[in-house]
Parts: sequence; C-alpha cells; structure tokens
Amino acid sequence: MGARSLSHKLLLAGCSSLLCLTTLLLLYGQAGSPFIPYVDHVDRYPPERRLQYPLSEQSILTKEPTRETGFISVQDISEPSGTFNALLQALEVMQSHFYTIWQGQWPRAIDWTAAVMGTQVSATLAAMTEAWHHCTKSTSGHTLQEENTINRYFTQITSFYFGENAFSLRTQAYDDMLWVVLGWLESIKFINLHSSLHHSSANDPDPDARESVPNSSVWYANQFIPQFAHRARLFYDLAAKGWDTSLCGGGMTWNPHLAPYKNAITNQLYISASISMYLYFPGDRNASPFSSKSPVQSEAKLPPAKAHDQKYLENAVEAYQWLRTSQMTNWKGLYTDGFHITGWRGGTNGSTGTGKCDLRDEKVYTYNQGVVLSGLRGLWEATGSKSYLEDGHDLIRNVIFATGWDTRGTRWRWRWSGLGRNGVMEEACDSTGTCSQNGHAFKGIFFHHFTLFCSSLPQTARSEGDFKTFAADDDLFSWHHMNCDEYGPWLRHNAQAAYMTRDEEGKFGTWWGIKGYDRRSGVRDMTEEDGFELPPDDGTDYRNEDVPVNEIWRRPEDQIWELPKSDDEGVMAAPNERFETQDIPRKTGWDPNNRGRGRTVETQSGGLAILRALWKVIDMGR
Repeated sequence: MGARSLSHKLLLAGCSSLLCLTTLLLLYGQAGSPFIPYVDHVDRYPPERRLQYPLSEQSILTKEPTRETGFISVQDISEPSGTFNALLQALEVMQSHFYTIWQGQWPRAIDWTAAVMGTQVSATLAAMTEAWHHCTKSTSGHTLQEENTINRYFTQITSFYFGENAFSLRTQAYDDMLWVVLGWLESIKFINLHSSLHHSSANDPDPDARESVPNSSVWYANQFIPQFAHRARLFYDLAAKGWDTSLCGGGMTWNPHLAPYKNAITNQLYISASISMYLYFPGDRNASPFSSKSPVQSEAKLPPAKAHDQKYLENAVEAYQWLRTSQMTNWKGLYTDGFHITGWRGGTNGSTGTGKCDLRDEKVYTYNQGVVLSGLRGLWEATGSKSYLEDGHDLIRNVIFATGWDTRGTRWRWRWSGLGRNGVMEEACDSTGTCSQNGHAFKGIFFHHFTLFCSSLPQTARSEGDFKTFAADDDLFSWHHMNCDEYGPWLRHNAQAAYMTRDEEGKFGTWWGIKGYDRRSGVRDMTEEDGFELPPDDGTDYRNEDVPVNEIWRRPEDQIWELPKSDDEGVMAAPNERFETQDIPRKTGWDPNNRGRGRTVETQSGGLAILRALWKVIDMGR
C-alpha cells in the first residue's frame, strides 16, 4: 500500500468520527495561528535572549503547492493532521526503501548509524501509539489496522536485533557502543508505552510478575524485553571502560584505538545512556554475553544486574559535572568537538604530556548540541534539580540563534551563523556536498533528543524500593511547557525546509534550506554579493573526512596510521561535487541533495526526526 493511502486510512481509522476530528483540532490547536511570547520568561531570559516573533509573521518558506508525485502526497504541515500524515509517510519511505527484512538491516547504513535508525523507528512508533491513544479516547478504541501497523514496524525492530552487527560493535569506539545502549532502551520504552496504552494488562517491570500474567492479556512484544535489556547492559558495561580519570581529571575517551581524545559526543552519550539505564533498564538475569554453553564461557558468568541501579545515576551526575566544567563550549554557547592533551605521546614508554584537556578542537556539529538534552531531562527526573532543565533550555536557545533565526528574512539571512542560516539548521558539510554517512545522521539525532527533552514533565513520581523519581508541580510543568512551546515556530520552519527536499519517491535530502532559498527570492540570491557564506574551516572534520594521520590523533606505536577508506565505514569514497556560489545561477534545475552520497537512510531519518519533533512537541498537544 502506498504511503499516501496508508497514512490517510490510518488517520481516519483512528479518528473515525466528526467528534474525534474536531476534538483533535481543538486539542492540538491551530498550528498556524500567531505566536505570543510568554511573559514569565523575563526573569531568566532578558529581551535579547528571548525568541520574539511578530504577531503577523508567516513562515519564511512559501508553502509547496499541492501535487501528486507517484504515491507520495504533499502534506500541509502547517496543520496537525498534515504533520502526522507526513510523519507516517516518512517512516513508510524509510522502511520500504532502505530496510531489508531478510537481512534485518538497513544494508547501506554503517554499524553505528544502523543503531540510530533503530532508535528513530522505536521513537516514531511511540509517537504513533500516543497519537492513536489520544484520538481513540472519544471513539470505540484502538483499531485492528492501527495495531497491525505498529506490529509491522516493530517486527522489523526485532529482526534488527538479530541483524545488528553486535560482535563488530564491541570492538569499536566507545560512542559506537553507547548508540547501541540508547537504541535498545528506546525499544523497551516503546514496548512499555504501547502495552500500557493499548493492552489490557499494564506492563509490570518485575519479570516474575510479567510471567505470571496470562499470555493472552500481554502484548507479545514483552517477550523481547529481556533480550533487549541484556544487549543494552552488555554494551553499557563495555563503554563504561572509557571513563578515564588519569587524564583531564575525568571524562570519556572517544576511541581506545587512537590517541586519547575526550570529545563532546562520547561524554554526552555516556550521560544520556547512564541516566537512561537508571530510569528504564528493567534488570538482566542473562549470565552470558554469548549463546555458547562451552565450559570456558560458563566460568565467566555475568552476575545479575538489578533495575534502577544507583551506580547509573551516580555515573550520569559525575559525567555531566565533568562536561559542564570542561570548557568545551565556545563563545556562542555551543559544544565544540572535544579536547586533545598537549604533548601526549603515550604508548609503551611515552609521555602523558600536560595530562590536561588543553588542546580544543573547534569543530561544531549539530548532534553535539542534542544528545545531552535527553540526559539533562533524565537527570531532572532522577534528582528533581531544575538546574538541569535550565541548562537544556539555555543550550536550545543557543542552537536556535546559531541557525540564524534572528537574521531570517533580512539581508544577512544567507550568512553562516554557526549551525545554519536563515533559521534553518545546517551541518557545515551540507552546502559543500561532502557529508559522510556520519554527517547525514547528525540533524536527526539532534531532533530526536530535543523531542525527548521537550516531552511533558511527569506530574506523578515513580517509586520502587530505593528507586524514586521526581514529579513536576504545576509551576514547573507550565514553565517547561511554555519554554518548549516558544520553540514551535522554529521547529515548523525547519520541518517545512526539510519537507521541501523530498524527491519524487518521498526521500529527504540533507541540505534543508536550499529549496527555501530558491522559492523565496530566486536563485540569484545565493551569490557572494548577496551575502551567501560557506561555513568556516574551523577544527578538524574527522567525521566526514576521516581521522587525520598525525601525532595528535594517532598512537606512536601505530605502524600504519592511514586507515583504509571505504563506503562501509561512512567515509567519502571519492571527491564530491563541491558547492560554489558562482555556479548557482547556471544551475536552476540542479538538485544539490543528489551530490555526494545523495539521499540515504540517514538523511531520511533526519526528516523523520524533525517531523516527529514538530508533532510531539507542538502539534499533538500535551
């Protein structure tokens, strides 16, 4: 079935009555209505730090005309129902074009981005089941067609459990391992959510209690929780070995196979994974990381791991304290990539140099601003400290301003602002067409963790033995809600920009702002004379151009520093057509999102994530 007919039928199946459709629009609000800033932000955010919107402002991006391109329909994502349909379509395209069921994989993904793809699918399923739950409150209930759709995509997640390249990932960098942890915890969260919303028996976190419930009353997916939890536990334990106090007084090392480099993403992943293990890990009784029952392996059995272990919370608190005081942010309040240690010549008989994180790489990536957000949200829930939420909102505001939000629609709109231009988020490699699969995944990662951060705060605490969480009172709930509402116009602006990059098959591109430039003012605006700027070459772009071969990055004992480049590693296999501003007037029909790797599963996940953020944070209502 085509994505158009599928999404329309699913929406109508969930809201089969006029009452439900009317309630949907009233509950979700009129997304295109004028935005009025909330006044209770004044104490924390002075006027220059508040996100001001003229009351009469419409989106800078012109609305794409309604058209049919194959089976993909164009949705009006200025309306809630259009956003939800667009989200369903994006997922359908991602799974029908890029996923192979018999392999249990996205074959063109690399190991770590495949883990992220699984995370994005599970999070989207959670958004879908919540949406249908809201809608069916006023109808006859969850429909068979909706359940069949959930089961179809969830079956692909279970297939990926067996298709994931787990043995290879165990030997890779610590950040690669932590993507795996977050992915399977996200799947567990979805199973628990769907079970509680649409099945008669609430999902009990105690395995003994779950086993005592008749099978007919428990959603079948609960049987996979122990396997998912076991993999999350194994990879967390492996990655935790990267925490190192011998250099820089703490912090996670990125890659055990290279010279020590303490970067933002590995530390942010460790924070998010640690607090997620504390909040969502259900325990693990599996004694072995392998399926073999050989005597050698049986001697090294793993002890049981309990749910909500305090050590995970302690690790998260310690890691964020280290990150916050590491001076890893630049003058714009954005996380740079990380720190080397001056003079380190480790290895067998080498020197530790200064032993301090004192050589900062100034490269700024979008995902380095995002992953910590879910960690901060979890730290608030586990400790009750509002400062974690305040830090998250400060970071989001820094990001929004770094996309050029304050200069959108002005003569300076095409100037590089740090993370984009004209209010649209952009990776530095987008405009040059030189993104690897790593870079293609980054914006989607940011918006996934943004969505987790801006989900409504719980107003009921959880308590199980010595484990407890905190609930938000009415004031804190409203404060967080209103802050996140204030990001709505920016979210929609970016969602529309991303949506315009789709090709005739519904595949999203990576450079979101390019279509908007053409539609808004004509292709001639994209010239140097009109202020269009390429991003500066600050820092080392090792995520898109491979790790440099020098003593800063490589270990002295490495006999062969140059690692082979291959498509499978996500490194550019050949030079790409680079973007030159003077070429634009001669390329009116040119699609810059076909350069380099073109449209990939990673670029599709970016479109999926921004649509999910718009739906969950703004259009669905809370």
